[in-house]
Amino acid sequence: MMKYECVACGYIYDPELGDPDGGVEPGTTFADIPEDWVCPLCGVGKDMFEPVK
Repeated sequence: MMKYECVACGYIYDPELGDPDGGVEPGTTFADIPEDWVCPLCGVGKDMFEPVK
């Protein structure tokens, strides 16, 4: 699964880990994260994330 990076702060969303504190279970792809989810470090929305190459 592809990882995504927050362009604002550099946080990496890893689908294998999810974001349990943010209500996202491990194994959740970035596309399946709810639209109202925000970066756990800086609070920006999903639109501020880019795929990690």
